[in-house]
Amino acid sequence: MFFKRIDQRIRFAFLVFLFIFIVIILRVFYVQVFDYKKLNNLANDLWSRELPIEADRGLILDRNGEVLANNLTTTSLVLIPNQIKDKAKTTKALADILNVSYDEMKKHVYKKTSMERVHPEGRRLDYETADKISNLKMEGVYLVKESKRNYPNGDLLSHALGYVGIDNQGLAGIELQYDKYLTGKKGAIKYYSDAKGNQLNLSDVYVKPQNGMNIQLTIDINIQKSVERELNNVVDMFKPDMALAVVVNPKTNEILAMSSRPDYNPNEYQKADVEALSRNLPIWASYEPGSTFKIITTSAAVEEKVINLKKDHFFDSGSVMVDGARIGCWKAGGHGEQTFLQVLQNSCNPGFVKMGQLLGKETLFKYIRAFGFGDKTGIDLNGEGKGILFDLDQVGNVELATTAFGQGVSVTPIQQVTAVSAVLNDGKLIKPSILKSILEPETNNTIKKVKKKVERKVISNRTSKIMRSALESVVAKGGGKAAYIEGYRIGGKTGTAQKVRDGHYLSNNYIMSFIGIVPSNDPEAVLYLAIDNPKNTAMLSSYTTTPIARRILLDIIDVLDIKKQKGGLSKDLEWMDIPTYKVPNVVGMDVKTAKKKLAKFTVEYSGKGSKVVEQSPDANTKLEEKSVVRLMLG
Repeated sequence: MFFKRIDQRIRFAFLVFLFIFIVIILRVFYVQVFDYKKLNNLANDLWSRELPIEADRGLILDRNGEVLANNLTTTSLVLIPNQIKDKAKTTKALADILNVSYDEMKKHVYKKTSMERVHPEGRRLDYETADKISNLKMEGVYLVKESKRNYPNGDLLSHALGYVGIDNQGLAGIELQYDKYLTGKKGAIKYYSDAKGNQLNLSDVYVKPQNGMNIQLTIDINIQKSVERELNNVVDMFKPDMALAVVVNPKTNEILAMSSRPDYNPNEYQKADVEALSRNLPIWASYEPGSTFKIITTSAAVEEKVINLKKDHFFDSGSVMVDGARIGCWKAGGHGEQTFLQVLQNSCNPGFVKMGQLLGKETLFKYIRAFGFGDKTGIDLNGEGKGILFDLDQVGNVELATTAFGQGVSVTPIQQVTAVSAVLNDGKLIKPSILKSILEPETNNTIKKVKKKVERKVISNRTSKIMRSALESVVAKGGGKAAYIEGYRIGGKTGTAQKVRDGHYLSNNYIMSFIGIVPSNDPEAVLYLAIDNPKNTAMLSSYTTTPIARRILLDIIDVLDIKKQKGGLSKDLEWMDIPTYKVPNVVGMDVKTAKKKLAKFTVEYSGKGSKVVEQSPDANTKLEEKSVVRLMLG
């Protein structure tokens, strides 16, 4: 019996040990088969260290592939303190090269950490400094590749592009808006070290960095350069408080150019004035639009059929009374009897007060909001403003009157060009965009393309066609004559808005503006130019913004290869204008007859003979009086 009990205990113990053995075997099997990868990674983490290799930030390109932002390869200093044998010697050598104090460098060299990035003294080193450090050949001292953002065109498009911080993170503009696409994935050189940080004699592992995606904008660098040049001229001539310009394609509302003054160089953004750095004026600035807003009032009045531009008349005595307030016209004594088309051409405030009254506040403000005023346009840039509109219950007769001609409301430039583009583009209000597509970094294959987004249709095709013609007449017959370009159908509208501060209008302080359209019958570009408080000039847009806008429009014509248009309106000449005449066809005529036909021009000859075999320019070209016509004789 006693031996039987012992035998049972032995068997029980054997079973227990057998069970434990099986559990251990299964656990070992699980670890070796199922948990191996996880545990191996944990072990590697204990032994491995890595020197980071920064990825290149994605390029920013214009619509034609021109580089607007790229990268420069630089190096930065990284220390592995545990690998540094002679810390005092290393500290002194690095302090001398980097021109910092011994105590400052000591904080890095003696730091209790597996890896120390020397910041900021050791970041973005120039080649000479990097070579000096490399020649030290000291243990634990490493130079790693870093990428520095570079803007090859300096301050061109600075507010829209934005800038990046010391760690290549987007802080403003496109750099911030599309940071997640532009930012790449860091690589590294992995090495193995013991618990004390000493490098082990094992193979290093190179993990290649993954560059960020490229961003292609809707910007045309050649139009942008024209805008930048003319804004610089504005600053030189008029010393304004600010100036800005925006160019869009009205059919897509893509931004072709955008700039403002003051500006800054994103390569040296730390030196920029805080106000210049933080405000992208074309999308942020908010002010009374003045007469450029009359395009909206006129469109609403035509759409609602409360006026016929050519048939209905209005008598301008020079002012109109609204609830005891006198609202005057800019022309002393008024314009007298005129059609409503002439009201637009002459920018006659009393005529627009009448349009506002005919529409009524509910209808006028319905169109103002439908054209996008009072709300952000949703452009893909940070910092957009939304402007200010009256609440409808606060709109009395005076507020209705002033709103009709562009005072008492506050709008942004991007709202202005978006609304005018809708007027021109068959009434389709399109969300503005500056991003065209996102591209793969190596191949530039398109990953994502921005699609045009039509928000709503505001006016009919008929009204849009009438407005295109009306705005062409403003340039040919009205206040926009300084923007007229012979042979091209240019539309536009001037604006002069008195600035307000603390509820009071400032004397002799205006924002002068101009909206230009080319060509007016089939618009390919809309330009908005504004100058805030220009000095030493007449307070009329026809003398300030309009001639400058004309130069930009000429460049747009050249860049977009816009052909001359037939059927345009002839310009009503003013006293300072030089008359233009059509060049007659004199090919085949004898010299004497040809010279008589060309009496209004200066004639130059080449070749020998008695008859004209070729002429330049061609027949029917309009030239100013006394311009040169060259004849080939044979």
